[in-house]
Amino acid sequence: MDKIVALCKRRGFIFQSSEIYGGLNGAWDYGPLGVELKRNLKDYWWRCMTQVRDDIVGFDGSILMNRAVWKASGHEATFSDPMVECPLTNKRYRADQIEPQSGTAYHYHLKYQDSIEDPTSSRPVMHFSVLVPKGKPEASAQKIARQYYYEKWKQPAGIEIHLEKSEQVENTTKFNPENGALLSEPRTFNLMFQTYVGPVQDESSITYLRPETAQAMFVQFKNVLEVSRKKLPFGIAQIGKAFRNEINPRNFTFRSREFEQMEVEFFVKPDTGFEWLEKWKEERLAWYEAIGIPRAKIHVLTVPDADRAFYSKGTYDLEYEFPFGIQELEGIAYRTDYDLKQHQEHSGKPLEYFDEETKTKYIPHVVEPSAGVDRTVLAVLCEAYAEETVKDEESGKEETRVVLRFVPRLAPIKAGIFPLLKNKPELVTKTKEVQKTLQPLMKVAYDEAGSIGKRYRRIDEEGTPFGITIDFETLEGAKEASTSAVGTPIAVGQKETVTLRHRDSMKQERIAIADLPAYLLAKIA
Repeated sequence: MDKIVALCKRRGFIFQSSEIYGGLNGAWDYGPLGVELKRNLKDYWWRCMTQVRDDIVGFDGSILMNRAVWKASGHEATFSDPMVECPLTNKRYRADQIEPQSGTAYHYHLKYQDSIEDPTSSRPVMHFSVLVPKGKPEASAQKIARQYYYEKWKQPAGIEIHLEKSEQVENTTKFNPENGALLSEPRTFNLMFQTYVGPVQDESSITYLRPETAQAMFVQFKNVLEVSRKKLPFGIAQIGKAFRNEINPRNFTFRSREFEQMEVEFFVKPDTGFEWLEKWKEERLAWYEAIGIPRAKIHVLTVPDADRAFYSKGTYDLEYEFPFGIQELEGIAYRTDYDLKQHQEHSGKPLEYFDEETKTKYIPHVVEPSAGVDRTVLAVLCEAYAEETVKDEESGKEETRVVLRFVPRLAPIKAGIFPLLKNKPELVTKTKEVQKTLQPLMKVAYDEAGSIGKRYRRIDEEGTPFGITIDFETLEGAKEASTSAVGTPIAVGQKETVTLRHRDSMKQERIAIADLPAYLLAKIA
């Protein structure tokens, strides 16, 4: 994972937000290559959802909504996590994400009267508890306790501390897994970012940055239905930003405070919800395969009843094998009619659907496939990253090649275009002609710096699937007969051909310049 994070910065995929000011935890900026990768991913999802199917329409809801939306949806009252805090480091954690531990718990106290600094003070006893793994001596617990009294209470480093008791504990989640300190009692922490609308900051102007994109689609269900003239089943698709004030953002871009979602709210007849839940599971698995994530790397978790959202009758989590563990990429939830019912009740506006076939009215049920853009980009990066030992094309020496094996449709740059030598004007001129031919069709990059081998290594690290080199055979004619990349013969002396290099195999072949656009477009579709 460290190598992937370093590559992301080195090649301009992802930077820490506000880095020159020390950064902002849980916020990330996408650089020149990252933004292209992210856009290609979103464009492909959008095409699959709204272009090649006729039962889903697009939508783009606002980030700010009337506060009443979040009251009706239940977010204002219940969208929270249990938070605990470490007394030594002041770091905060989600209580439900603390890993169980076993060991010996030592409970200490220190009376403020023990302090050399102020022996007359009547401040109370200061307690501190610490857990150490089985087999470790009490000295390791004392070390942490003395650190606590020294850093938090300004006591001398060698102050005497009193052991009240020790006990064996099994599978406890009450202690900090990083240093063993006893954590605070859990308290509720609302995940929504609060803000104000208008010039006056009071109770009447409060709203929130949306914590999910779904609610706008539910609120606008009736309007979208009327203008699109769709019949059930049909869906509304949206890609948009969401914001959650996560207690502990972690694992690079996996859990962030600002992120993007790709969501479909698919409205169905009440008795077909489970049928569509299964259909969407299979469709989404196939989609991940199409972006280069094999089905074998995706684990389908049937979320247990106790862990499902209360409004869901069934939920699948599609989980990917990240380097830091198996974690959720996408949730597919059968949300029933909960959301539309809530908004109909709280707004007083009818959100029912009139079924022409049965001549009845009912509130549709909803199946929601919801994927994280940033998580999917991270999964694509992890799956694409590879290291291999190869022979240098120029020196013949063995070296380590770092390559991102993106599927061509997602690659930020589709082709690198190089003159063999930058000090030959005729080669440079022809290279820029080829560049201008391809630029309107796809993202390409011109590069003349360094040897051709180094340029190949650069585009390998950037995930560029094709390298196009304009050499002397382009101008003077091919030196030997061959079959081009598209299967047509290239005769000796034929001009206007280039060397086409394939990223994954490093195979090189010739192809006519005239054939390049059609060949590349077919590969990146």
